[in-house]
Amino acid sequence: MPTALITGITGQDGSYLADLLLSKGYRVVGLVRRSSTMVFGRLAHIQDEIELVQGDLHDQGSLVSIVERYRPDEVYNLAAQSFVPMSWNQPVLTGDATALGVARLLEAIRLVHPEAHFYQASSSEIFGKAREVPQNEETPFYPRTPYGVAKVFGHWITVNYREKHGTFACSGILYNHESPRRGLEFVTRKITHGAARIKLGLADELRLGNLESRRDWGFAGDYVRAMWLMLQHDEADDYVVCRGETHSVRDFCDAAFGHVGLDYGDYVVQDPRFYRPAEVDLLVGDPQRARDKLGWTPKVSFEELVQMMVERDLEILRSKGIP
Repeated sequence: MPTALITGITGQDGSYLADLLLSKGYRVVGLVRRSSTMVFGRLAHIQDEIELVQGDLHDQGSLVSIVERYRPDEVYNLAAQSFVPMSWNQPVLTGDATALGVARLLEAIRLVHPEAHFYQASSSEIFGKAREVPQNEETPFYPRTPYGVAKVFGHWITVNYREKHGTFACSGILYNHESPRRGLEFVTRKITHGAARIKLGLADELRLGNLESRRDWGFAGDYVRAMWLMLQHDEADDYVVCRGETHSVRDFCDAAFGHVGLDYGDYVVQDPRFYRPAEVDLLVGDPQRARDKLGWTPKVSFEELVQMMVERDLEILRSKGIP
């Protein structure tokens, strides 16, 4: 039974990855930070099948101890301060966790268990002010947020450990990926939850920022499969993971409200408070390398993704006794 260590297991991607690895017969160990409010809602359905261990990307000693104790075959680093707007308010915290945390974990692996295969969750935000469209693995980086800057460090330190120390280390440059497990602070879930609330008569408007902002959106469950495939390949490499198509926030609103028989134009209000301080340019990826080398292709379409998110939000609200 192979062992996988997942940081960020309580998040959207961590929970889907845990589902996938359990289905493949892995022993799944999840690293969680000690906090006053431990939230494991996304793991409730598998909590008896996984092991949770306390540790922190800020604490080198805890990482060394955990790698030494479990000697994982695969390590997936999904933990980060991942909410882009918050990175402007807490740039130092974002850098410490999202950037230096990667170096601490890689160093723990090098010192204790260098045979482990390592996956780093990189991000399309590293391209930011994109130099070319579409972007691929060779596109120069130009991050436009503290989050993107931190992810650039995480990406390059992963490359450095691969080239200097021979670590089997891969970075997945994942474009926006969503699901019913996405947090309410993210615009996609804000839209689907808002559409569901308006449909059920719980609200009469939804305030959003720039409706023309475009993203390459996919389903998180598809993207964690790409993570796993990277660590099964004969050679470590970096991969762009995306659908290769863009949609605007306006398109997302249209699909979400349309699914419940409403016209988003009657309810959505643009609010300058929700505009980004520095908006990224058109981010759309070229997933050809992942297709060719990993045999990976996404299965869930943009429309199916939006619909499953709206349906889940309706289900959640109705479970609370709302008709």
